[in-house]
Amino acid sequence: MSSDDFSAELAREQAYVTTLYAKLDAERLEAQRRLDETLRQTGGTPQARTERDVATTLYTDRLAQLGSVEQGLAFGRLDFVPESAEETTYIGRLGLFDEDDDYKPLLVDWRAPVARPFYLATAASPDGVRRRRHLRSLTRKVTGFDDEVLDLTAADQGQDLGLAGEAALLAALEQRRTGEMSDIVATIQAEQDRIIRAPLGGVMVVQGGPGTGKTAVALHRAAYLLYTHRQQLTTRGVLVVGPNSTFLRYIGQVLPSLGETGVLLATIGQLYPGLQADGVEPRETTEVKGRLVLAEVLANAVRDRQRVPEPLLEIEYEHDVLRLDRKTCTDARTRARRSRRPHNPARRLFVSDVLDALTRQAARKLGADLLDGQDLQDIRAELAADDHVIAALDELWPVLTPEGVLDDLFADRERLARAAGKLLSPADQALLESPRDARWTPADVPLLDELAELIGVDDTEARVERKRREREDRAYAEGVLDILEQDEEIIDEELLRVSDVLDAELFAERQQARSELTAAQRAAQDRTWTFGHVIVDEAQELSAMDWRLLMRRSPNRSMTLVGDVAQTGAAGGARSWGEALSPYVEDRWRLEELTVNYRTPAEIMAVAARVLAEVSPSLSAPSSVRETGVPPWSVRPASLAAELPGLVARELSEVDGGTVAVLVPPGRLEAVSALLGSPGERLSVLTVERAKGLEFDAVVLVAPDEVVAGSPRGLNDLYVALTRATRRLGVVTTGDDVPALSVLG
Repeated sequence: MSSDDFSAELAREQAYVTTLYAKLDAERLEAQRRLDETLRQTGGTPQARTERDVATTLYTDRLAQLGSVEQGLAFGRLDFVPESAEETTYIGRLGLFDEDDDYKPLLVDWRAPVARPFYLATAASPDGVRRRRHLRSLTRKVTGFDDEVLDLTAADQGQDLGLAGEAALLAALEQRRTGEMSDIVATIQAEQDRIIRAPLGGVMVVQGGPGTGKTAVALHRAAYLLYTHRQQLTTRGVLVVGPNSTFLRYIGQVLPSLGETGVLLATIGQLYPGLQADGVEPRETTEVKGRLVLAEVLANAVRDRQRVPEPLLEIEYEHDVLRLDRKTCTDARTRARRSRRPHNPARRLFVSDVLDALTRQAARKLGADLLDGQDLQDIRAELAADDHVIAALDELWPVLTPEGVLDDLFADRERLARAAGKLLSPADQALLESPRDARWTPADVPLLDELAELIGVDDTEARVERKRREREDRAYAEGVLDILEQDEEIIDEELLRVSDVLDAELFAERQQARSELTAAQRAAQDRTWTFGHVIVDEAQELSAMDWRLLMRRSPNRSMTLVGDVAQTGAAGGARSWGEALSPYVEDRWRLEELTVNYRTPAEIMAVAARVLAEVSPSLSAPSSVRETGVPPWSVRPASLAAELPGLVARELSEVDGGTVAVLVPPGRLEAVSALLGSPGERLSVLTVERAKGLEFDAVVLVAPDEVVAGSPRGLNDLYVALTRATRRLGVVTTGDDVPALSVLG
């Protein structure tokens, strides 16, 4: 294509994109107008108020969606051969339609089935596509485009290199990193698209090495599922779990840029509402807390709080003494346990049996033959309200909270020994000991969640009150229906449409106040919430107790698990997917693999592959799609303090405005951070664990021997560290050589 032809074509693309933005602005204005109009409405019938709440949420969500797709609204175009289609199709972040032309598509949402050829068509299998065009833009200006001609008979046919949109893909890969993850919606490849559009149900594991786009695929899958199963997933929500808060900040803008704002992003440590789990503890302690056996230890800890007297418990009552014997309490405890209710709800059964026994004893002292049924009920009520009786019941079967039980367990050596028994060694128990009211850590959250299941909430009174309100609502609804049937004037004025009130029960439901919170926002406040779909990134790091927590959040087992067992750094993490999943789904899960490395240049991957071979000879490194011509460097400085700042400054200049990460063993984090001064947007000082899932233009790895020695899976951590860079890698050795890095010289 000549320069003049290119300029003319660019102008035509700009003109079309300008019309798309005009349509976007018009829809935004209309949504804002409707929202303002809805908010001005006040009063009205309960039905009208409900409809107003729904409309407010609808227009608010639409405004958020329209405002989030400003950058790169349209990024692709498909030209079909005449026999396949009559029109050119533009692909973008959301769908736009021309209402004046029978809703003709102006822009097709990338998730729509008709957009799939943009990601899958090849010269060998063009799927009716003659030409695929990738548009490059900056805000609302089209700055260029790249064409792929897929029609084998076309005169300007190009070479098929096996990558869809190779020029656009490589351009995206060469861009500087900004500290926030970008979406890949314009450059999704065939193996990624297959996973993104996989069916909703069941457990799918996505295994992929570093740089294969696992995280991006997981996030785009969330957007695709919300588009395809909108009604189902909007109600229950989608949960995306990441390894740490740094990672969540890094990916935070991806889903909004794809037009989705209703997904809950959280770490394991954030899945217990109202708790701030930001404490720090040794890796060894975290590993013990993550073991499956802790579930049994916690169950024992709860049972340990269900006591019986040894041998008698004396209770003062009205200038006399009542005596609770061991057998009476044991029988009451056995009945409560056999109910299989959690601790707090089961307490009601225990208390009832003990009160019955105390009532009989008090009645005998007063002369049972002289008392009738009402007298016995009065005595029982007085006992239930007596402070001494209440104290005795609380001692035998206290009302518990998860936080209180776990705090007591870890602060009391004898209590911990009773609960652990032979399940944990004395050394393991010592690792769990902590001062009372110590800061909660992320590893405590699955334990608290387990305890919440074991302890439960006695909601008997709440359920009685809820039933009472439901009866009142139903009675009110029946009255409304009766008025409607008798008063034609109300029907004519449409103050309340009969078609909207099908029966009293349905109308009663509509009387209940609707929350304006999204499903994700409600889920963040509700520990018992179950999601329509759960996506987990870095899933190989989850402990056995983490898995138990997540499976409670996904009883339908609709999950996408993304990770790489070669990068498992946690001592309690997965050694194989089957081992991690078999307790919950047996072999009912499917595996998808990503094999192409889009992040790590071939020069760096050659070094990382040596480490991978030592981690597991059976694992293969992903194939890199590009080379940079810049080999990794290695240096052994005479003085780290004297030379490291200069080395880092050089890397910052080499990446021309990009990002640099200095990765260090945990023991050096504080010293290196102080040495390099306050990190900014371009420079980060992180442990390898905190860097997991992130990427940077350049990485400087300090003391690799300490990284390897720092954990039972040190080589896995080293592999992670070496594969964070997109352009440059440097290794600063301060101690023993690492044999796997000998290729660096």
